[in-house]
Amino acid sequence: MKSILLLLLISVTLFSCTNTSDQKQNSTTETSYKKITSSWENLSTEANSIGKPEWRPMLQYVAELHKKSTHPAKWPFDYEWEEIGPGYIYGPAFGHWDIVNQAIDVVNSHPEHAIKQMFNNIKNQEADGLIPGSIWMPNAESDTVTWDKKIGHPPFWPFAIEDYRTVTGNDSIINQFYSPLIRQITWFENNRKAEGEGFFYNDILLKEWESGIDEGIRFDDTKDGKFACIDATCHVYFMYEMASKWSKELKLDPTYFEKRASDLKRFIQTKLYSEKEGLFYDSWAMEDPKLRSLAFETLFPLVFGVATQQQADRLIDDYLLNTEYFNTTHPLATVGKKDPKFELRMWRGPSWNSMTYWIARGCATYGREDATKILLEKALNESSKQFKETGTIWEFYNPLGGSPKDVLRKPQTEKNEPCVDYLGHNPLIEMSRLYDKVK
Repeated sequence: MKSILLLLLISVTLFSCTNTSDQKQNSTTETSYKKITSSWENLSTEANSIGKPEWRPMLQYVAELHKKSTHPAKWPFDYEWEEIGPGYIYGPAFGHWDIVNQAIDVVNSHPEHAIKQMFNNIKNQEADGLIPGSIWMPNAESDTVTWDKKIGHPPFWPFAIEDYRTVTGNDSIINQFYSPLIRQITWFENNRKAEGEGFFYNDILLKEWESGIDEGIRFDDTKDGKFACIDATCHVYFMYEMASKWSKELKLDPTYFEKRASDLKRFIQTKLYSEKEGLFYDSWAMEDPKLRSLAFETLFPLVFGVATQQQADRLIDDYLLNTEYFNTTHPLATVGKKDPKFELRMWRGPSWNSMTYWIARGCATYGREDATKILLEKALNESSKQFKETGTIWEFYNPLGGSPKDVLRKPQTEKNEPCVDYLGHNPLIEMSRLYDKVK
C-alpha cells in the first residue's frame, strides 16, 4: 500500500509539473486535431464508407445521433458533453461505460470530441478516487445535477485513452490521465477488495448494480459477503496493467502494478476457472457448483487478456460460437440459451451491442478474428434489420431475432421495454470499423 501511495504522490507532482507544458501541447494538439477532423461531417463520411452497404443508413443515423446528443459545456463539465442517448427513459445522463463506448465509436473521425468526453469523465473524481458512474443532468423533472458518491462502475475508460493515442499519436496525453487512474485503483483497493484475493462489486451486498448488470442472474442466490466477482477482478486487473504500462512510459516505477497484475491473472486463471467446464466463475460459484450460471460475464477474461490462449480458445469454440449458448441469432446473448434462467428480460438474455463489441474485440486480441467476424456480422445484420423496421436503434435487442419490443426491461417499472435512440450501448460505427479489419 505504501508503494501505491508513493506512486500516487509522484503522479500528482508529475501532473502539476507538466500542466503548463501540457497546455502548450494542447494548443499544438488542437492544430493537429484540425488536420484529422474539422467537424462532425467526418464521422458521417466514415459511416457512409465502412461495413456493408446495407448497414450504412443505420450508421448514418448513429452519426447524426452522436451530434444530436452532444450539448455545450456546462457545469460539471469543462467541455461539450454527450448524453447516453435522447431516448433514455430517465432523461439526460452522462458517464458509466456508456461514454467509453461512445468515445471509441467516434475517436477515429472525431478524436477531439472523444478525448473531451474522457476529460469530462475524470473531471468530478472524488477525493477518495471514485470516478462517478452516471451523472444525472437537469431535465423537465429536476433542475439539479446529481451523482452517487459511493457507487463505482466498470473502469473501461483506459481503453478509450489507448485508442485515442493510436489514432492521434499524442502519447503525452497519459500525463493527464495517469493520476486519475492511480487514484481509482486506490478506491477499488480501499473499498472493493474481496476476502483473500480479487475484487467485488456491491451488487453482492446491496443489489445496487454498480457492475452495470442490473438484476443479473449471478446474484440471485448468493450469500452476502465480500467475495471475488469475475468481472470486478478482471476490471481491476486491467487497471493494474494500464498503470504498469503508463508508469514505464512516464519513467516511474511499475513494480507494484506489475506484481498485482501478475497476482490477479494467476488467481483468475487458477481459482476462478473450472477446468472441467472450461468456464470462469465468481468465487462463490467455484465453491458451490449449484450457483454456477451461463452469464456472459464469464467471457470477460477474453476482453482483458486474462485467459491463457488455451482457455480462450476453449471459451470461444465451446461456448461463444455455440448457437446453444451465446451465439444467438442476434449475438451476444447475455445469458446462454441453455441456462434455465435465460429469459427475454434486461441482462438475463437480451443482446447488448456494446457487450458483443467488447467480446468480439477480445477475440481479436487472441488471434480469433474468425469469431470476431461472426459475432459482429450477425449483430450488425440484425441491428440493421430492426433499424429498417423501426427507424431507431435500441438499448438492447431480442437475441432470438424478433422485435426489440418483445423483450422486457424491468417489469417493476413503468418503462418495461428497451429505450430507443440509445447511443451508450451501440458503438455500431466502431463495430463496423472492426468488422472491416477482420473480414
